[in-house]
Amino acid sequence: MAERSRPGVPGPASGPYAGPALLGIYLNDHLAGETAAAERARYLVRSCGGSALGTAVAPVAAEIAEDRATLIRIMKRLGVPVRQYKVYAGRVAERVGRLKANGRLLHRSPLSTVLELEALRLGAQGKEAGWLTLRRLADTDDRLDARLLDGLLERARHQRDTLEELRLQQVGTVFRGA
Repeated sequence: MAERSRPGVPGPASGPYAGPALLGIYLNDHLAGETAAAERARYLVRSCGGSALGTAVAPVAAEIAEDRATLIRIMKRLGVPVRQYKVYAGRVAERVGRLKANGRLLHRSPLSTVLELEALRLGAQGKEAGWLTLRRLADTDDRLDARLLDGLLERARHQRDTLEELRLQQVGTVFRGA
């Protein structure tokens, strides 16, 4: 008797988009997100100048750029081609995100910094999920280095926590007396 899938519960992937093809799509989507995060982090460091916040975000921005490069190396090792249109989409999405209404027309709003820290924090959380996925695959795919992925997972968690702490500090500053 054939097994029937339950409504709303996806069955095993099959067809032309199964297995390696799906992993390629998944990793390219993460690369687009990592590209946007790297751009946003660099922009935040520049826009905060030599402030304490800019100094605190700078090492996280450097790590995000390193994580992006590491993802590209992992993709190459897995034989997953980089889809440039997704990389460009990540860059465009980041720049479009700068156009948000923030209560000011000519000058940078403190609210922009809160929103940018939130976006980076969410990006770190998404990156953590991506590293977790690859870590699970490392149990059966010797092209993936489990120790490297464990380190990347720890770093993503640290980035997430650091960005949340900075976000909460900024929230306290921006909304004081609200």
